[in-house]
Amino acid sequence: MFDNLSDRLGGVFDRLKGRGALKEQDVRDAMREVRVALLEADVALPVARRFIDSVTEKAVGQEVLKSVKPGQQVIKIVHDELIATLGGEDSDGGSEGLNLEVKPPVVIMMVGLQGSGKTTTTAKLGKMLREKHGKKAMMASLDVNRPAAQEQLAVLGEQVDVATLPIVAGQQPVDIARRAMESAKLQNFDVLLLDTAGRLHVDEALMAEMKAVSGVSAPTEVLLVVDSLTGQDAVNVAQSFTNEVPLTGVVLTRMDGDARGGAALSMRAVTGKPIKFAGTGEKLDQIEAFRPSSVADRILGMGDVVSLVEKAAATIKEEEAEELARNFEKGKFDLNDLRMQLKQMRNMGGLGALAGMMPGMKKAKAAMAASNMDDKVLVHMDAIISSMTAKERANPGLMNAKRKKRVAAGSGTDVQTVNKVLKMHQEMARAMKQIKKMGGLKGLAAMFGGGSGGMPGMGGPGGGMPPGGLPGLGGPGAGADGLPPGLPGLGGKPKK
Repeated sequence: MFDNLSDRLGGVFDRLKGRGALKEQDVRDAMREVRVALLEADVALPVARRFIDSVTEKAVGQEVLKSVKPGQQVIKIVHDELIATLGGEDSDGGSEGLNLEVKPPVVIMMVGLQGSGKTTTTAKLGKMLREKHGKKAMMASLDVNRPAAQEQLAVLGEQVDVATLPIVAGQQPVDIARRAMESAKLQNFDVLLLDTAGRLHVDEALMAEMKAVSGVSAPTEVLLVVDSLTGQDAVNVAQSFTNEVPLTGVVLTRMDGDARGGAALSMRAVTGKPIKFAGTGEKLDQIEAFRPSSVADRILGMGDVVSLVEKAAATIKEEEAEELARNFEKGKFDLNDLRMQLKQMRNMGGLGALAGMMPGMKKAKAAMAASNMDDKVLVHMDAIISSMTAKERANPGLMNAKRKKRVAAGSGTDVQTVNKVLKMHQEMARAMKQIKKMGGLKGLAAMFGGGSGGMPGMGGPGGGMPPGGLPGLGGPGAGADGLPPGLPGLGGKPKK
């Protein structure tokens, strides 16, 4: 979502870092370019002006210009100001972002324009509250205007295993809200999610309906759902709702889209309310707490390791992680282990999603796009390993020319591609043996001052990323761009 803004800012800061000393005029010229980049990204003009004024004031001080690395200092100031604009360090979402510590049922009212993704977001929140926070939730659709809106929420409720209020034909929103409140109290629900109706634009009828529902249900949370793709107009919509409804937070949907990012940067400043959640895809588990620091890191190309680790913890099965860690400790790494890591990568969103979250991987991600490399590569690699016998997977040394031809035919690839997968495995297996000589994962962790906790699937008992990196992203023998050797157009030239 922030790719264009990130590229523009990256160019500005590369020029700053390339200079040994900075003059005040250098900083002001750079800030002028940053201002243009923010406006092109659809950031509201008052927000962009305030951002630039604050950064310039801090960056032209003598302690910055006379420092050893003034370019780096300016980048840090911009990074800190981005975090402040997005909501500050202490505004991270999640269970802390929602006030769930009141007398149940906690009422969460979802508001926004039609098409912003309210109904899907309601189901996502219901699923998250049930799975991550152990809350007994019920959802109720108050949208009697849009055809089949109530039926849609009922279907989504079945998919996420969250109860929905039975539909009574002809009942009006305020009456539905009263019935939902009574039902939630009688059945001891912890949380009641109210999915209100939207319009194509802000009008008096919409606001009157929301106020009436709010008066009946006395919501603890009123969340404005805004589509990031609407750009500058999303800020105008947020302003309109802020003036009429007691909002407690914002949810940005389609954060995985190709929007320019201005809505996210402007929303906190315009509404005065925190962005609590971000929708990152269409699937019902693709919602995450909005972290200003993580978004600032992504904008400046620093990656988002926190979200990467959280995604790993949520998608990687603990027993698989423990088995992999045991093999690492023994210095063993066969094709079954490689296959397991490929599966984990796909579950975590594939090559593109991982590259976008890892620090310093922006150039690698660009190389992937330029060579038309996508997650089909992972599927092809898995197909190659699946075409081998159990004995071959456990002992790759058995793979002779005849066996390679058979595997290539079975997987729909060629012998050259089979050789690339075997080469990747050899490099990673060699790294495992080196780690064993150094005392295993615990010895490696001790060298880097690490503890022994570790995240399941992220290095096991030694903690951190899997030794050798994620396969295909910075493993041993990787090319200059941090990618595996031998993959076409990435990290080294394939053998001829």
